[in-house]
Amino acid sequence: MKSWKTTVCGILTVLAAAITLVAVPLLDEDPATPANWGAFGASLAAAVGLLFSRDNDKSSEDVGIK
Repeated sequence: MKSWKTTVCGILTVLAAAITLVAVPLLDEDPATPANWGAFGASLAAAVGLLFSRDNDKSSEDVGIK
């Protein structure tokens, strides 16, 4: 993992979105509370972008791009 900072941010984004937007509404005592799937999808798209990006302090050569 050459760009660990952005990878960690991507993983944390997925976890935070899954907990706050999906798990909490589904696990509360009110069955009328819906999960916010649209916001979760947007957060997931942002997380994928973070997982595939590289840190600002890494050059192309550092990460194996020629």
